[in-house]
Amino acid sequence: MEKLGTGIGWRPEIADAVEGLPGIDWVEVVAENVCPGHLPASLLRLRERGVTVVPHGVSLGLGGAERPDPARLAALAERAGALGSPLVTEHIAFVRAGGPLTASPRLEAGHLLPVPRTRDALDVLCENIRIAQDALPVPLAVENIAALLAWPGEELTEGQFLYELADRTGVRLLIDVANLHTNHVNQGEDPAEALAGLPLEALAYVHVAGGYERDGVWHDSHAHPVARPVLDVLTDLASRVDPPGVLLERDEDFPGAAELAGELTAIRAAVDKGREQGRGRTSARRARGAGAAASGTGPARQRVGLAQAALLSALVAGTPAPEGFDRGRLTVQSRALAAKRAGVVAKLAPELPQILGAAYRPAFLAYAQRRPMTGGYRRDALDFAGHLLRCGEPREAAARRELRQWWRERSGPVPRSGRPAVRLARAARRVVLGR
Repeated sequence: MEKLGTGIGWRPEIADAVEGLPGIDWVEVVAENVCPGHLPASLLRLRERGVTVVPHGVSLGLGGAERPDPARLAALAERAGALGSPLVTEHIAFVRAGGPLTASPRLEAGHLLPVPRTRDALDVLCENIRIAQDALPVPLAVENIAALLAWPGEELTEGQFLYELADRTGVRLLIDVANLHTNHVNQGEDPAEALAGLPLEALAYVHVAGGYERDGVWHDSHAHPVARPVLDVLTDLASRVDPPGVLLERDEDFPGAAELAGELTAIRAAVDKGREQGRGRTSARRARGAGAAASGTGPARQRVGLAQAALLSALVAGTPAPEGFDRGRLTVQSRALAAKRAGVVAKLAPELPQILGAAYRPAFLAYAQRRPMTGGYRRDALDFAGHLLRCGEPREAAARRELRQWWRERSGPVPRSGRPAVRLARAARRVVLGR
């Protein structure tokens, strides 16, 4: 595996800080947030300096019951080519469910949700990864995710699941040590046992991120400093294998450059400590046999699809909790999904909180409680605005007119123009047509 070194997640909010940080060997970008034909100037400058850029996808849903969307795969491949990346990464997760496979409405989670560690789910995931590998021009690595809830009736541990996945597909692994800590707090899973069971020779690189604990639940926020227990898991990993790359993730509440540099220093120290502990360690290599190939994933896809649709419907549409799930954890996850929707919509459509003021968040959370997301976040923003208008909200006439204008300009087939004269002409046309 190519040696990457120490990296940080590139985000527009910290682009200047990232360019100025010492010792940055590579960066990772959210694949869906960059356009190959219009790469940010900061990324171009980093590439000119020889900094490696890796696209990190969040929307494929490789753990979902359906086969990967060819258009999403093509977009990920295009970004890898435009960035000159040595590999691309995605998640072991599902992000949508329902549809023709289950004869139920298609639902979007807007978030990475855990797949059940069952033989059925493993067969489906292996086939989906092979499809993705065939469509991508560079190697694929997949990431373990954090989970607030556990599936009942799981047949494999995390280590067993990932070991067999790598064995059967040859896929590389992106190990998030913060997610191992999250699953330790939330599910009682021992990070050391998980690491001991992993095929660390397949390691592509490592993620490190911050979070916080509330009422016995660890939230993988990517908006807080990296906690000492997470660094301890990183040290344990580095004592077992020299990681090809380690990357700091931060997605919200961005600190200044000095604090980011301090976190990177702590990460380097944790890796160095692990290397010291690992010197002279001998580990018996596990005997590897070829994993049993699936005899056919058609029935497995339907079983996995039905289970995932039932869970997602309970989380986002208020249907009863599937049997065996912890209802308290489902409530926590449901609230977290709604809060994330509210936050992302506010970022993508900042006019909505400006128009609605302090009423935005409670209004959106009430809306999200019974109205699942069926498209992307931009569609969600339009659907939310349309819902408010149908309900006669907001009550203030001026705000309601402003919201109606916003909705009309974005819901039609013609995008909103940046030229005031064009917008005025379109508004006049709508008045004449009685729209």
